[in-house]
Amino acid sequence: MVIINPGNPCGSVFTYEHLSKIANTAKKLGIFVIADEVYGHLTFGNTPFVPMGAFGQIVPVLTLGSISKRWMVPGWRLGWMVICDSNGVLKETKIVESIESFLNISTDPATFIQGAIPSIIENTKDDFFNKIVDLLRKTSSICYDKIKEIDCITCPHKPDGSMFVMVKINLGYLEDIADCIDFSCKLAKEESVITMPGRALGLENWLRITFAIDPASLEIGLDRMKSFCERHAKVM
Repeated sequence: MVIINPGNPCGSVFTYEHLSKIANTAKKLGIFVIADEVYGHLTFGNTPFVPMGAFGQIVPVLTLGSISKRWMVPGWRLGWMVICDSNGVLKETKIVESIESFLNISTDPATFIQGAIPSIIENTKDDFFNKIVDLLRKTSSICYDKIKEIDCITCPHKPDGSMFVMVKINLGYLEDIADCIDFSCKLAKEESVITMPGRALGLENWLRITFAIDPASLEIGLDRMKSFCERHAKVM
């Protein structure tokens, strides 16, 4: 069972109770849990982040982490895996051995990234991470509030983590927009604002918006999106 917590693209953060149910369900089914927690340090809502490894006594957990998200260095594809398995199931079934064997034959990250890691980990101060979380807390609120001003777009849930949010397009409000891809293409051409069509993520007529940007630029971009929607609105 694979879970992504905090979630991309919705910015959701699972509660302790929800994660406990996941662990017990996986135990009942006789499977282990792969927990993608690359956004684990980027939470800013009311729900605190709980690592899935806390349930390692119930079910084996393989946790994935990444330097590119916490340190905000997109493209630095270097991460880690942590096994939380109090009962030794993954070791007994040689899953750990298989993972280690695969790592020995896989392509390594770029050497300059490997060389930078010790210094980055040792010398990054807590205020660096605090500033990132404070910024995302502020911009997530801006994004959520500004989207509420756009009639044809709905944000069903204010993000509690990560740096993205999914919003729903109501095509019934728009005159000449066929789908989410058409919306994104025309928005980029007319307003120089880039969004990801939901179809790329399996959600037809949704958009993924990132709020990992300085507040002023985010407000400008969302104002442009509002102008775009008003310009393409159906005449009622």
